[in-house]
Amino acid sequence: MKARQVILLILLIIFADQAVKFYIKLNYYIGEEHNVLGNWFKLHFVENEGMAWGWSFGGAFGKIALTLFRLAAVIFGVFYIRNIIRKREHKGFIICAALIFAGALGNLIDSLFYGMIFNESGDVFNHQAAQLFPKGGGYGTFLHGKVVDMLYFPIASGVLPKWVPIWGGEYVEFFRPVFNIADASISIGVIAILIFQKKFFGKHETTKTTTTSSVAEPATTTEITAADKTAE
Repeated sequence: MKARQVILLILLIIFADQAVKFYIKLNYYIGEEHNVLGNWFKLHFVENEGMAWGWSFGGAFGKIALTLFRLAAVIFGVFYIRNIIRKREHKGFIICAALIFAGALGNLIDSLFYGMIFNESGDVFNHQAAQLFPKGGGYGTFLHGKVVDMLYFPIASGVLPKWVPIWGGEYVEFFRPVFNIADASISIGVIAILIFQKKFFGKHETTKTTTTSSVAEPATTTEITAADKTAE
């Protein structure tokens, strides 16, 4: 797979991710929700401190640590993807690596810059969308931006029977997390690698076995020839 194809794939994912995030940030207030396809696919605007699927930890310090870690991972990802392209790894594995890289970069952009270029979004008490480059400045500083999530798939919900262990009688919802295109890109890449790992990495195992056999055969022939000369 050629490098320009990988770059194009990464750019397309980042563009789609950021375009949807900008639209939501500039048109929705926190908690605003609209149906897209019936009641099972909705746009629901929430923000989080940077982890995938809306998770967060460690307050302000955790936020900075997470952003720096993601920045380091993205920098490492540039060299890693370039390396696997040069080694002509399986096309599917390269695509998966590109998906993971694009997702990490997409959320990193939010964490790095959104605090500086947007003001705070309104909430259920103030139905006011955020502004881009507001006169009063952004809601945060460099590294303190919040990640925008909006994709919500409440496919099924209801109260579990009381005989169900632990959660019996409780209201449950599938699928509850609100996420974004970057999160989906990371998840698809990771899951695909787990499912198709034998196909992605089996080629190298076969090549290694073949190479070992090819090296072993001349050695055996040499030994036989030496033995014949000794016998003469």
